[in-house]
Amino acid sequence: MRIRYNAPAVLTFTFISVAVLILSQTAMRSLTAQWFMVSGKGGFSPASLRCWVTLFTHVLGHVNWPHLVSNFSFILLIGPILEETYGSAPLLIMIAITALVTGILNVLFIPYGLLGASGVVFMMILLASFTNFKKGEIPLTFILVLILYLGRELLNSFGNNSEQGGNISQFAHVVGGFIGSLFGFFSNSRQA
Repeated sequence: MRIRYNAPAVLTFTFISVAVLILSQTAMRSLTAQWFMVSGKGGFSPASLRCWVTLFTHVLGHVNWPHLVSNFSFILLIGPILEETYGSAPLLIMIAITALVTGILNVLFIPYGLLGASGVVFMMILLASFTNFKKGEIPLTFILVLILYLGRELLNSFGNNSEQGGNISQFAHVVGGFIGSLFGFFSNSRQA
């Protein structure tokens, strides 16, 4: 038996995120803050290359190991199935679009910086609920996942959370889930 690199997009995404966290906790302490966190409202400078890069790279940065493990537990569970269904390149494009949209919306509307792959997680969760999609039908699994996951995040975002930036993750979750829903609907309606 041999070990196979079965989901190259998902595994490479995971290993880069792990490397970023290791480097930012050891040799390059400011790495995450400089290159893997998108700024909040008012902090984006169109003249700064770093600001443009972080619109994509913020999904690779994580605050600590529990943050990374929490995101990649889902990504490593769901991601390989999605990569097999949609292909490596389309899944990478979906991840990049999710990063870009959550990054831009964060820069426009949220006063705090954003980092982590939680938007990608929710994109994958909602996208996965479309795996048995047939033209002219909406899978009940999609409706239930939408209610359970995004409903919970919407309720949490309006909850009494006084911690600085406490609602940011819910924002990224909702946006990522919406993007995953769109990807699932449009990708599968063309295939069905």
